[in-house]
Amino acid sequence: MKGRSLFKSPLPRSYLSDTSSASSAAVATHRVYQVWRGKNRFLCGGRLIFGPDASSIVLTVALIMTPLALFVAFVSFRVADLIGKPLGTAVPATAMAVGVFDVVVLVLTSGRDPGIIARNARPPEPDDADSTASPAAGGRAPSWSLPPTRDVYVNGMVVKVKYCHTCMLYRPPRCSHCSVCNNCVDRFDHHCPWVGQCIGRRNYRFFFMFISSTTFLCLYVFGFSWVNLFLISRQYSVGLGGAVADSPVSGFLIAYTFVTAWFVGGLTAFHSYLVCTNQTTYENFRYRYEGKANPFNRGAAANVAEIFFSPIPPSRIDFRAKVSPADPDAAALYYLGPLSSESRISFYTRASLSFDMAKASFDLNYSAKRTSVASSSDFGDIYGHQVSTAHQQPRHSIFDGPGRESRKVEEEADAVTAELGATMQQYGAAADRPRGREFEAV
Repeated sequence: MKGRSLFKSPLPRSYLSDTSSASSAAVATHRVYQVWRGKNRFLCGGRLIFGPDASSIVLTVALIMTPLALFVAFVSFRVADLIGKPLGTAVPATAMAVGVFDVVVLVLTSGRDPGIIARNARPPEPDDADSTASPAAGGRAPSWSLPPTRDVYVNGMVVKVKYCHTCMLYRPPRCSHCSVCNNCVDRFDHHCPWVGQCIGRRNYRFFFMFISSTTFLCLYVFGFSWVNLFLISRQYSVGLGGAVADSPVSGFLIAYTFVTAWFVGGLTAFHSYLVCTNQTTYENFRYRYEGKANPFNRGAAANVAEIFFSPIPPSRIDFRAKVSPADPDAAALYYLGPLSSESRISFYTRASLSFDMAKASFDLNYSAKRTSVASSSDFGDIYGHQVSTAHQQPRHSIFDGPGRESRKVEEEADAVTAELGATMQQYGAAADRPRGREFEAV
């Protein structure tokens, strides 16, 4: 057993056919949203994409719908009765319609791709004009380093774009990397914790509709709560205190909407200014275009038309596209964060058991020792690598004597399958699991 290679005889034909079918099945098993490197959460099979803090939507909806329900139930119908038909019936109807619209645009803001830029599998090729070469020791080839920024022209003006080391690309103009979602987002405005999503090119108009409709709803409830108190005071000839005592919900809603309107109203006013000047929140706080020309400003009317009336560009990423573990770029582009433990085992087991019959490879882990074993077309060569007994002995031997070799080969194949499955489960559950290939050559 000492110094013997792990695989000297070919594996059984049935074992090869099983693993080959598993490799082909891996192509149709997982989709991009299941192995996406970002921190996003997906629903409806990748059709809805949320940020990692998507649970905050529940709080946002509660803060909107709870006072609205109180207004509709205890104030609006009473105001409708005091005003009389036909105008009175419009009070609760308008409140409910604006509330439904508010929730719809909230979902459209939070549940869609904000404009995520697709990652690169490898850094871009360095240009001779932009890259710098540093000499390497020992006469080796110099190592190329990419410049941190590049100059691009936007409407005749020079704009610097930065290199993103996470996504391995030069970000397009107005693009920034969101540290919360771990994605580069086109026309990045900010990451909004109230909607649990980045605000970018593809959902900014819905975000503006959300905050503006919320502001209108606050002012609407605030105004008609005062109307209710005024009508109660006039009907029963009581003062303001008596009217509040008769309708305490109106007093609560006045105080609540007064505070809320300052927040969402100020936010709406600020973003109205940004829309008219064609800025983003990120640009306004980081770059401050005061004192220098904004290359994206085309005038207030054109800026408003660009935000609200221009077609929304399609998503740059098909999150429902199928991913093959055998794709050489898959290891660099995807990882198993969003998958369940069962899916992790399935994905990486099938990826590791994809065979090239000209050069088959097996990635194994025996205890703490990582061993990468590769064979030629007949599995007879292991590039001179020997498994030392000082580290770990194989649990089974396939060389125990003539006449028993065929049975031992099948036993060894079964052991390999069981060991590989256990290893994948262990690495799938680990938080600091490696990205790309699971095991490296020792």
